Amino acid sequence: MIGWHGKGEGVKDRVRIAIVGSGPAGLSAAGRAARLGMSHVLLEKTDHLSDTIFKYQKGKHVMATPSSLVLRSDFDFDAGKREQVLGTWEEQAAAGAITVRYNAEVTRIEGEKGAFVLTLKDGGTLEAEAVILAIGTQGNPNKLRCEGADLPHIQYQLDDPTEYIDEHITVVGTGDAGIENALGLAADPAQGNVVTILNRGAEFARAKEANVKLLTEAQAAGRVIVRNETTPAEVRPGQLVLDTRDGQETIRCDRIIARTGSAPPRKFVEDCGIAFTSPEREAFPVLSPVFETTRPGIHVIGALAGYPLIKHCMNQGYDVVEFLNGNTRLKPADEPILAEKFAALPGSRSVDEWLELLGSRIEIFRDISPLQLRELMLDSGVAAFRKGEAVFERNEIGSSLFAIAEGSVAVEVNKDDPSITVPIAQGSIFGEVGLISGRRRGATIRAAEDLIVVELSRSAALKMMATAPAAAKVVNRISIERQLLQIFGSGLTREDVAELVDGAEVQELRANEVLMKEGDEGADIFIIRRGSMIVEREIGGKPVFLSYLAAGAYVGEMAVIDGSRRSATVRAAIKSEVIRLPGEAFVRLLERKPQLRRKAFEEMERRREINAFVEGRKENFSSVVDMYSQTAQFLVDNGIGEATDVLLIDETLCVGCDNCEKACADSHDGLSRLDREAGTTYAHLHVPTSCRHCEHPHCMADCPPNAIQRGPDGEVFIDETCIGCGNCQRNCPYGVIRMDSVPPKKPSILSWLFLGKGPGPGEPSKDWRKKHAEGAEKPKQAIKCDMCAGIDGGPSCVRACPTGAAIRVSPEAFLSVAKLAEGE
Repeated sequence: MIGWHGKGEGVKDRVRIAIVGSGPAGLSAAGRAARLGMSHVLLEKTDHLSDTIFKYQKGKHVMATPSSLVLRSDFDFDAGKREQVLGTWEEQAAAGAITVRYNAEVTRIEGEKGAFVLTLKDGGTLEAEAVILAIGTQGNPNKLRCEGADLPHIQYQLDDPTEYIDEHITVVGTGDAGIENALGLAADPAQGNVVTILNRGAEFARAKEANVKLLTEAQAAGRVIVRNETTPAEVRPGQLVLDTRDGQETIRCDRIIARTGSAPPRKFVEDCGIAFTSPEREAFPVLSPVFETTRPGIHVIGALAGYPLIKHCMNQGYDVVEFLNGNTRLKPADEPILAEKFAALPGSRSVDEWLELLGSRIEIFRDISPLQLRELMLDSGVAAFRKGEAVFERNEIGSSLFAIAEGSVAVEVNKDDPSITVPIAQGSIFGEVGLISGRRRGATIRAAEDLIVVELSRSAALKMMATAPAAAKVVNRISIERQLLQIFGSGLTREDVAELVDGAEVQELRANEVLMKEGDEGADIFIIRRGSMIVEREIGGKPVFLSYLAAGAYVGEMAVIDGSRRSATVRAAIKSEVIRLPGEAFVRLLERKPQLRRKAFEEMERRREINAFVEGRKENFSSVVDMYSQTAQFLVDNGIGEATDVLLIDETLCVGCDNCEKACADSHDGLSRLDREAGTTYAHLHVPTSCRHCEHPHCMADCPPNAIQRGPDGEVFIDETCIGCGNCQRNCPYGVIRMDSVPPKKPSILSWLFLGKGPGPGEPSKDWRKKHAEGAEKPKQAIKCDMCAGIDGGPSCVRACPTGAAIRVSPEAFLSVAKLAEGE
């Protein structure tokens, strides 16, 4: 074997294999080549092995996941601290007589299979029959994209978290690296750091479950501030301006650690003649099952292949050298796991045949490499259904995504008539509504013929969408198409809305950001996909609230249809998403579909009547309209902007009897779900502390047992699987969730009335609960309003109000100046 060379002395000018990059994948490849006696050189651009691991923060715990995967490598790897892992590899590299050349950065690869020429940065060259690129992506981090992103207190690497003392530090990004950095900075309270971590979404799609659990525990202990649905808007010296779901906010910030992912060094790879799966920046190279690229003789492994986990990388390093050595019978290490998974399906296909079928037939998989598909399938399930069998039933709990590999399904869109169905063909997906919204299944879906589906768990689907831009685009396009068909109705088909879907763009708005301005020209219409909008007009020099638009509504069609200017200003009540549709395509659709045209004109006429009502009375009734506008704005500011059902109390009618609280407690095991006196008031309207049943519930964002669900009527409830972790209570911005243990069962109301037994109506006192508790107190669980689901007559708080002061309403039914017009 060729001996170990610290500086590259003695490295041959021509080798069988040139391995570029000494991370886990490259190191493992070199170890296998050395063991097999194949001439090789490991080229490392720094002066040490495995720069990615080397740059991990000091003391970082390195995970060895997935645990079910067997490790194939001539190097050992077990979970442990960074220093321990690196020390083991350095010892084994020396003992294994690996040929390594440090400070050897490759700048160009020329030639062809069997005769490649690699040019180094120092001008030197070497020849190789085959090249293995194991260069990773860490040297190409995604930079912050906001004003002030070039300021010096932003860093993209954290070496030693113990170096920082008494600083306000913000970590941007909640992948594994960001979470681990935040935990390291907050590990020792004596350092005095105030650590905040920003999560763009409400879930942790890119992070390992173990890291999410540790972050949740740190948040509960007050060591780390976790801010979901928050992004940087502007970096200033000593400050960071944030875009939150409720608007902009400025916090103190002495240092920013940006861990927003990285992308392949695309220019270098493409200059080598290697094609990528798609044009997106984060796409990966096209690879064969033996890791060969579109440039014959050049192979890609590790993170550059889309496999960031260390164990995967090391297995690939081992496998690719075996392939180059002529071992055509070698199967990947995950083969037994996948073979067992596919064994449940009809037919006798091999793992490779199944993966080929899934990758070629299912649209969301077409731009995913076979290697990425293998990893995705480890976290997914497969199932077969006979014709007529239900994949899932209406109102079932479920947030997984299904992809049709063979056959088709029928969606029962009418709950009263199962014969009315809409088909979904082979290659498409279904279940995306549960994935995006967390709602229960909205329809029963049956196999229209013998069926084979892939079921992606929520975490697997979100990870796929986060790491495979092309797949995310497909899911996005299909969800937009189905939303258009649902909103516009009128017997439209996929073909009818194809032009609109092709021209659609998803646009994100921060709270209070203007979507369209009164008086502007309008060329597009918008569908509210997530969040809500406020519609207002300027009267007497100030904005007057006209209406509230919830998710699912559309706006802007008036100016598009009749060519007029925007008649009102529309702005986001909270952080929202809209779908922008090209106006010209919408007009063409109306011309082709008279029924839709009539529907659109009726809606337009209704809005004109409201505008005319306001215009005609702006002088005589300006004070009334102004009071209404202020009241509506107060309600939006207090969470009505993202509610689907909210409890309001008219204080001109409320007599303070507390029957609402007592009835709530008596309907829910003695624990009231509302606090009548708490909350805020404007004029005569009081918003008590009670669940708003948000359109996208914050409480659902991080529930380990998935105990928080949405019912068929929109109610958000917590089932018996709650483990009392308290995440939902911490994530709720309105303080409507409490942690408590269910009290002992009370005697009946008659026993209390006639025999004096029990604490009486409502929630029992703590003294009574303690006195009548049987043994140890029951563990605490999350308690919140469930809209009295399953109780005849609807919410008990409303039914128990003797004066009619308590009402439960959807915001779109309440927040509209049309109510003034109707009441005139």
